[in-house]
Amino acid sequence: MALRFIGIDPNTGDDECPTVWYNDEAGEIVVQGWKADDELRAKCLETGSIPDGEDVVRLPARMVAILRKACDAAEGAHVR
Repeated sequence: MALRFIGIDPNTGDDECPTVWYNDEAGEIVVQGWKADDELRAKCLETGSIPDGEDVVRLPARMVAILRKACDAAEGAHVR
């Protein structure tokens, strides 16, 4: 697996570190984030189900630039 580190929450502490990678082989953005609480999950379920192989995670808005970088990596990989 060619997992490319894109970035980590700039305000990372010792135990909370939302992170973004790009998997070159699978063409996927990989995200580690905070688990959604029950209230947020319930709101998300108003839109549709959350399949067993998926989950809701939260990322701080301060990571927008990192997410853009991951999207650029994904877009660039598919332009080739």
